[in-house]
Amino acid sequence: MPFDMPIAELLAGRLLAEPPATASTDDELVPDWAPLEPFSRPPTPAAVLIGLVRRPEGHTVLYTERSPDLRSHSGQVAFPGGKIDASDLHAGAAALREAYEEVGLLTHEANVLGYMEPYFTGSNYLITPVVAEVFPSGPFVPNPGEVHSVFEVPLRRILDSASYGHFRIKRGGKEHVTWQIDHDGHIIWGITANLTRKFRDLVLGEVEA
Repeated sequence: MPFDMPIAELLAGRLLAEPPATASTDDELVPDWAPLEPFSRPPTPAAVLIGLVRRPEGHTVLYTERSPDLRSHSGQVAFPGGKIDASDLHAGAAALREAYEEVGLLTHEANVLGYMEPYFTGSNYLITPVVAEVFPSGPFVPNPGEVHSVFEVPLRRILDSASYGHFRIKRGGKEHVTWQIDHDGHIIWGITANLTRKFRDLVLGEVEA
């Protein structure tokens, strides 16, 4: 793995240069898990920031632990992100706006490197992962209304296949399996772990396992 290569150069040609289309009525979209009832509306466009934080010891990947008071996915680990608002120019703008609202990441501290293919969820969200190199001028500060804590995982660990296990959960009597990463007491699973694994496979040029 050429870690001496700048991350932007390493990812060149592996990311989409422009945000992909987020509005879709494509019946061929397959969610990560099948809901009990068919969707009655088009998927909701959303974006998340896969922030590659530049640290003296090497890049890390930025994660948040959601507030336990939130109605949806409370207490779970997530990338900064959320719905794409009508006022957002595109997925990249939405991801950076959410990162500022959630952890205080200033827009000029992030250099967007590109976009991954959208990820369709069983909760009917079409998520665009936005990959950016982050140069923080200070500590990340969690917004207590949305985020309980902020933490970072070394990129080297994210790229190591040995870091990944499987998380099993039952929905509607059916078992679903996602990737899982344990890091310093944080359990990354579900959509966030699946997106992390997709990013890992993209960086290494490997076919999704």
